[in-house]
Amino acid sequence: MGRHMSVFLSARMGVRIAVVTAALVLSATPLSAGTPQNAPLPETKSSSIVLEPFGIGAEPLSHGGLIAKWQGVSRAIDADLETLRRCRSDRTQCTPAALRLIGIIDNAKQREGLARFGEVNRAINLAIRPVSDQTQYGIQDHWAAPLATLASGAGDCEDYAIAKLVALREAGIAPSDLRLVIVRDHLFNEDHAVLAARFEGRWRILDNRRLAMIEDNQMRQTEPLFAIDQDGVRRFADPNVMIAAREQPLQVVAAAPAVTERVSEIAIATQPQADASILLGFEFVTFIF
Repeated sequence: MGRHMSVFLSARMGVRIAVVTAALVLSATPLSAGTPQNAPLPETKSSSIVLEPFGIGAEPLSHGGLIAKWQGVSRAIDADLETLRRCRSDRTQCTPAALRLIGIIDNAKQREGLARFGEVNRAINLAIRPVSDQTQYGIQDHWAAPLATLASGAGDCEDYAIAKLVALREAGIAPSDLRLVIVRDHLFNEDHAVLAARFEGRWRILDNRRLAMIEDNQMRQTEPLFAIDQDGVRRFADPNVMIAAREQPLQVVAAAPAVTERVSEIAIATQPQADASILLGFEFVTFIF
């Protein structure tokens, strides 16, 4: 269904292997002398982790190309909402795209429960044809606000998801129950954007590849990367790293400096082409949008 955005994550597999291997090394290494077993643990960022779709924790990003991309489209969305407000107050100021989006929103408002989400999912999927950004805009990746997408009648996966996000917000769904989610689709070997919507405590996936919604745990061969909402961008934790962290005693963090050096050596040896700070700091190298 069209070309999907590319996120260059060259260190991701190295992170998984290096961290899990390092956890095994640390668990087999005794604590340094003078470090009591019941010593206070250093403060962590765990309080900032929240559960997102797929039941995985996610932490806020403070910088990067993805944040700039989202901030740019958010400004365009604000402009679209002002256009819709003027259109509703004076139909002579309506563009065809604004009338179409208002129609989708108003039809959704007449639905209750999951039917409201399904109405928007089907309507947006049928209103847009899949076209790559390279074909439509001549660039690798472009995030469009709903009115631009509906005016052209074309877009790629994130354009569908953004239009659904805006339509559901305007149809009365709480922003806190909606996420633009970027996943890695291992079946097609590409990155893909969907909208996740929470209803009665369960996350449904609105995907431009299917007219019917599915639950998040029904997405196969996909790996969640980022969740985006009105509060910003969050990066999903690596499930393998989370499991390793839960299984290993946190006190081993206080091991001697020599252990830390051994961890660094493992990380560098595991992913020689990536900078060690990327592997140990869980930083992404480049965003291509």
